[in-house]
This record gives sequence, structure tokens and C-alpha cells, in this order.
Amino acid sequence: MKILTTVKKVVDVELNIHIENGAIIEDGLQYVINAWDENAVEAAVQLKENNGAETTLVSIGGDDNIDMIRKCYAMGIENGILIDDPSLTATDSAVFAKVLQKVYEKGDYDLILTGKQAQDTDSGQTGIMLAEYLDLPCVSNVIAIEVLDETKISVSRLGDTGTEIVELTLPAVVTVSDSINEPRLPAMRGIMMAKKKKIQTMDLAELGTTPDEVGAAKSEIAEFMKSETRQAGQKFEGDAAEITAQVVALLASEAKVF
Repeated sequence: MKILTTVKKVVDVELNIHIENGAIIEDGLQYVINAWDENAVEAAVQLKENNGAETTLVSIGGDDNIDMIRKCYAMGIENGILIDDPSLTATDSAVFAKVLQKVYEKGDYDLILTGKQAQDTDSGQTGIMLAEYLDLPCVSNVIAIEVLDETKISVSRLGDTGTEIVELTLPAVVTVSDSINEPRLPAMRGIMMAKKKKIQTMDLAELGTTPDEVGAAKSEIAEFMKSETRQAGQKFEGDAAEITAQVVALLASEAKVF
């Protein structure tokens, strides 16, 4: 089985992010591997260890993605691809999916593993769009993967009313939840070995496509906006009957619920 895993570099959302004139202030920001993508990497490595799968990772970005790819090497990923093209600096999920489609078509993979969403946009669309472009079956929000044989896997996903089990015929696309595993901390030996491994770097021309073909010339992020600040809520303590009366009175007089 050949597995392609995708990884996105995102702003560390644990930090305070400031926006000015529709742009994120870069000073003081740190970037990390998207958390859900790290779960996808761990899932790919476990499939390699338990089922002899061959693992390849692809990331779209600049030179600052290299350290991120090397961390994935240290976790156990075997091959790394960096798609570095200036036309992709301000694109959206649809464009990323088109680029990943070209990567898949050059590699003849059996399974694509992605995180279910990215921490910076929370759109959760790239993996699903990729499956649509490739006309492949797709299951999202997956929490377990079992290899049945060389052509089929069984996956468990978190549905609206419980856990759903789906059997997939390969090739297929799976987007994973952060509940699927706990990503490992790379060992020192893996970190040292990762420094020596090669990373295949390509632009769109070397990938066999153009900005127009993937839609990069037609799509861009126009601006970032601050989320609305909500007023602090009220905390009620004391006798339950008195608190209930106070809450009902406020819902009627201030919230106008009644």
C-alpha cells in the first residue's frame, strides 16, 4: 500500500493573533504543523509499521516548511515532497486540492490521508474536494483505520448520532479526526536521521501544471477579519430556586426571550 499524507503549516493558535488592515501581523508569530495533519501523519506511520505501507508526505509552501517535513521524517514518514510556487501564497482549499490532485496523479497512491480541517481556516474542505476531483470514495472525521486486504480498508468515523463503520475499496481518501491517535514525540535518533534525508522540491511547472490550471490566478484570500468580541456572561451562585427566578427575569427583560 502506498500512502500519501498532506501537511499544512499554520499559525500557532495558542498565541494571540492580531489583525490590522485586513492582514495578520506576522511579528512574533510562530508556525506549527496543523494538529489534525499531525494525527494523519501518525496514522500513516502506524499503517507503515503494522502493514508494511510506503509513506509519502506532501506540503505546499516555502522553505519554512522544510523543518516541518523533517519533523514528519523523524516521526517515521519515508518520503517528502514540497510544492513551492509563488502563485500559491494566498490561495484557498479548492486550489490546494487541485495541486494535491496533480501530486496524486504522479505517484499512483492507494490511500490519501489528510487532517479533517486546518486550525487556521477550520474549513475542512480540502480532503473532500480532492476526493471529488479524483472521483475517489471519501470518508471524513475518521477515528480508526483497519486494513482488510490489499484492496480494502474499514474505517470508523464519528457521525451525528454515533460511530459509523464504512468499508472502502482502494484507492480512497480519508480525513482523520484528532481522536484517532496521539501523535508520537520523535526520538533523538529519528531527529538526527531526518536531517540527512532528501526532500523533493517542485514548483507547478515541474509538477506538470500551471497557476491557471489549478485556479491560483482566480482565487485568493482577500482579507482577515477580527471575530466579534462577546460580552462576558453572568455567573449565578446561591439557592437554586432564587437563581432560577433571576435567570427567568433576565431572559424576559434583557434577552427578550419571552
